[in-house]
Amino acid sequence: MVYVIPALMLLAALGLRMEDPQFLQVFRLKLFDLYNQLQPREYQPGPVAILDIDDETLARGGQWPWPRSRLAEMLARLFNGGAKVVAFDIVFAEPDRTSPRQALSIWLNQPKLDITKLTPEARAFSKPILESIPDHDEAFAAIIGQIRDAAKDYGVVAGMVLTPDTGGVRPAVKSGYAVNGDDPLPFLTEFQSAVANLPAIEAAASGVGSFNLAPESDGIIRRVPTFFRIGEQLYPSLTMEALRVYQGASTYILKSSGANLEENFGESTGLNHIKVGRLEIPVDGSGRFWIHFAPEAPGRIIPLWKVFEDDFDTSQVAGKILFLGTSAAGLKDLRATPLDPAAAGVDVHAQAAEQMLSGQFMERPDWADGMEKLFILAMGLILILLTPRFGAMPGASISIGTVIAITAMSWYFYTDKSFLLDPIYPGIAVLMIYLASSAIMYLQTEAERERVRGAFSQYLSPALVEQLAQEPDRLRLGGESRTMSFLFCDVRGFTSISESFKSNPQGLTRLINRFLTPLTDAILAREGTIDKYMGDCIMAFWNAPLDDPQHPQHACESALVMFEELVKLNKDLKAEADENDEEHKPLNVGVGINTGECVVGNMGSEQRFDYSVLGDAVNLAARLEGQSKNYGVGIVIGEDTEALVNDEFATMELDLIAVKGKAEAVRIHTILGRKEMLAQQDFQTLKKQHGAMLEAYRRQDWPEARKLVGGCRSADGSFGGLYDLYEERIGFYIENPPDPDWDGVFVATTK
Repeated sequence: MVYVIPALMLLAALGLRMEDPQFLQVFRLKLFDLYNQLQPREYQPGPVAILDIDDETLARGGQWPWPRSRLAEMLARLFNGGAKVVAFDIVFAEPDRTSPRQALSIWLNQPKLDITKLTPEARAFSKPILESIPDHDEAFAAIIGQIRDAAKDYGVVAGMVLTPDTGGVRPAVKSGYAVNGDDPLPFLTEFQSAVANLPAIEAAASGVGSFNLAPESDGIIRRVPTFFRIGEQLYPSLTMEALRVYQGASTYILKSSGANLEENFGESTGLNHIKVGRLEIPVDGSGRFWIHFAPEAPGRIIPLWKVFEDDFDTSQVAGKILFLGTSAAGLKDLRATPLDPAAAGVDVHAQAAEQMLSGQFMERPDWADGMEKLFILAMGLILILLTPRFGAMPGASISIGTVIAITAMSWYFYTDKSFLLDPIYPGIAVLMIYLASSAIMYLQTEAERERVRGAFSQYLSPALVEQLAQEPDRLRLGGESRTMSFLFCDVRGFTSISESFKSNPQGLTRLINRFLTPLTDAILAREGTIDKYMGDCIMAFWNAPLDDPQHPQHACESALVMFEELVKLNKDLKAEADENDEEHKPLNVGVGINTGECVVGNMGSEQRFDYSVLGDAVNLAARLEGQSKNYGVGIVIGEDTEALVNDEFATMELDLIAVKGKAEAVRIHTILGRKEMLAQQDFQTLKKQHGAMLEAYRRQDWPEARKLVGGCRSADGSFGGLYDLYEERIGFYIENPPDPDWDGVFVATTK
């Protein structure tokens, strides 16, 4: 439980962060607002200004909208004064009602004016006069076109509004696009149509951009979109078009995940940069640009009424991008920002342009989310693993230190790198994981220690009991699945040996101890674990409790060394028997080795248990040891073991056998020697002939099999028992042929 509950807490914290519900997003954004308020961007006068339709402008110039003839005059004054770009945070979607033609249609449709009462001469005279007066929209479009044609880095950017309504128009596209990386379309905000400018104005403009703003869920604007889409067509924002025209550029380059190795853990994360002219602008995956707001600055704003004054200082507009919009409350273009609950919408566009031109980018990189999640995971795992091991106080130090460090790091990244990283949620997650871990640990510690003392005080020394009480995890029942190697070794003919010690049981005990000691040493020296002794039998395994990547090799090497040690022991026993004029009965053993998956751990009851193994692979190893005598060999190994050691040991196949208690056949092998034997020609010849014999035997070619048995016997006389077995089987099958579909499997009837 001390690991489970904190781990569940960690998973819950990660799951919540991955889901990133709205309240977490707002919480994170409020923190970024606080950063902006504590250290706002410092305003530096530059090539961006606002032409503000403020309340005084309306008082001086009259109700908005003004005649477009007057706006044409405004443009003439501005560009004659050296302005480079004028971007309208306004859309001219309908004809100017003050134009003579529009006025004529309004007048002639007045109910009190009966045009039929006019004489034909009057009607013929009045209409051409009104129609001959220049149209305001045409005049406005004409001067926009003249400005556009004057130079490629001068021009007017017309504003538009994208809408979710269907059936509307699609604005003109004034620029080209190139995409570097993944397709950004799925990540951009989609609209269905637009409220666009009159065709003549749209055609004359140097650029067309959307002035849609997208506040966050709490209604505050922190990011501005740089691009939108209608279907498959991309449309830039008003700010982006103003910057493009200002630089005389014709194309945008949209960089997304996959471009220049800018990937987020191999995932498609959308956009990360927009390049226009010389500017490369960082954006989030949806193409939104983080604004680092500066306080209100008088030097940024030019009231529009001043432009029409005779003494207007043109140096205020020379060489600048001018965003024309309104701060008048009655025109309802006020937006909430982190620094101002009622900022003019045009101020948002202007502040974004200021940052883009100055390179003062506020960025939340596409790796930020991944880094924050990875931080929670890493620190959570550290606390889960270390707190139970080192105690609550070190865990508390790590947790508090982590919160302080991540907060300081977040502030440093904000002030020095202009990166937005969230320290609050990772810090809270780390603290909650620590509290869960320390609380569970506190509740369990005393209970576990008392249980350990009560269960083992009557079996173990007080010092060992106390040690186990400090490490109670070592005493839990249960196991884990592992791939392991198993060895069974048993003395052959032990019954007759025991009978010779019938009157001397102490002598038998000494003999068993002398036998088990060197064989045990051979196993332990090669990273094996002795599971148990069963009289004259040894059961051992490898790859538990400690990892042993070479467990099959160690098991096979142990078996060979055990036979070498047995030769030494028999030599000593024979010398002792000769010295005492006694009969010497040599010790001989059979060894079975198998590799496979099993469960290893503390097995037994709550009162008493052993560290042991369970599984079919263990049982098969025991069965293979029993078959060693039948096949006349010292070592029998399973096919899984042989497959892992056949390039390091000289192995040879024995048979395809279904051992007692198992229906499934296994291929069994023996080990003749170590790696140096593999290169010997005699071994290669024997193995080739032996393989040919088995092949003839399994295809029921008895004469050929018998012939090859003789050849094998001649090549190596040490396998007489094995080839006697095959001679006997072949003779039997000649007299009693097996079924035609016999697959060569021998079914063992004894263990």
